[in-house]
Amino acid sequence: MKLKSLQDLLVAQLKDLYSAENQLVKALPKMAKAASNPDLKAGFAEHLEQTKGQIARIEIICDQLGVTPKGKKCAAMEGLVEEGKELMEEDAEPGVLDAGLIAAAQKVEHYEIASYGSARTWAERLGLDEAARLLQETLDEEKATDEKLTELALSAVNEEAEEDERAEGDDPPSAAKKKAAR
Repeated sequence: MKLKSLQDLLVAQLKDLYSAENQLVKALPKMAKAASNPDLKAGFAEHLEQTKGQIARIEIICDQLGVTPKGKKCAAMEGLVEEGKELMEEDAEPGVLDAGLIAAAQKVEHYEIASYGSARTWAERLGLDEAARLLQETLDEEKATDEKLTELALSAVNEEAEEDERAEGDDPPSAAKKKAAR
């Protein structure tokens, strides 16, 4: 696809996002299955349903533009999903794995936030008000998901990961530093 205009760039971004979201639809159930924290499992399941709605919005926008959302593979999401897969294959304690899953999910969210933010801005510049509104709706969801993941990490999961470390008999780095200072 030759990029001659801002609209061409927007269409390329929509195709990239369509691929990204479809890859995520396949990855989220695996992440939910791997998670041990019930709130994290539920969050992944909720985001799966949200992602399906985001795909539908991209399809609506592409239909309005008279283009297909198919035809591009999002290499960035492919890499992020692969990183998550590698993490799930590690021999990790449950709380530690959950903390890693949150980090992997937040990498995805940050990619999506940047991508949807750019697409929304381009749609606004092009006077595509309905497309901009739909992209903003998705952008708001992605930001909210990122905030939920942060809250879950800070309120429970990171602490659970640290407890897993103590249960294994390892001293957390702060305790090891205190012992060394004595």
